[in-house]
Amino acid sequence: MKKSFIVLLSLVIFLASIFTKISLTLVIIGVVASFIGTLAGGGGLITLPAMMLVGIPIQTSIATNKFSSGIAALSSVFYLIHHRELHLTAMLKNIAIAIIGGICGALLTASMSEAVMNGIACILLLFALLMTLKKTDWTIQAEDQQSLAIKGLLQPFLIAAYDGGFGPGSSTFSILYYIRNHASYIKAVQLTRVLIFGSCTGAFLVFYQTGFIQWHYAIAMAVGSIIGSQLGLIVLPKVPLKIAKRLLIAIMSLLLIQVMIKIL
Repeated sequence: MKKSFIVLLSLVIFLASIFTKISLTLVIIGVVASFIGTLAGGGGLITLPAMMLVGIPIQTSIATNKFSSGIAALSSVFYLIHHRELHLTAMLKNIAIAIIGGICGALLTASMSEAVMNGIACILLLFALLMTLKKTDWTIQAEDQQSLAIKGLLQPFLIAAYDGGFGPGSSTFSILYYIRNHASYIKAVQLTRVLIFGSCTGAFLVFYQTGFIQWHYAIAMAVGSIIGSQLGLIVLPKVPLKIAKRLLIAIMSLLLIQVMIKIL
């Protein structure tokens, strides 16, 4: 039932993109980036360089990425509500704190140089990589997973602020945060989708005021991101923990290399 629903939704969106003359290239970029980003984070590794390669300015690429990521995460929230994977109350708590964090992060970016942000990202990614390599048990422990969405809001706020202002590795940081707090990998990914929806929403409210949004780009990326996000959630329960851990390590390593190149 889930698969047929997603296939039908993907077909409708794909046909709509053709009739509205949306760039198929950007739709494909959105699908691939959102699928990988849902499972391990690091979707920005694909979206930002790819959009710049097709000639989209960096400011427009960042603003477009926030819009498409937010829309994709919103589709994930609807999916989780429909299939009763998370409690609505817990989700609203996470969304509210993430919106505030996303706004704060986007506003902070305006007063902070890219070099400083790259340095912060490098330190955080290195720490996250070491923690991932150190942690061997990714299975669920005794603590109630639902409580993770309503307690310890400081770290989710900081992750949302980082995502709203910069972004590389934010989904990965979030997944690792929930895993460290005794969530299973599946639940960590689900809670991360909720958090990213809030942070992208808050950041978009700020970036929209800059005028960098080009709607034909944004809609194309959003179409692809919705499809990729939904496919990621379907595949999620079938991903072995060993593969998930290797994917996270690979994504973090690539992010570290990308950030270190920028610093150097």
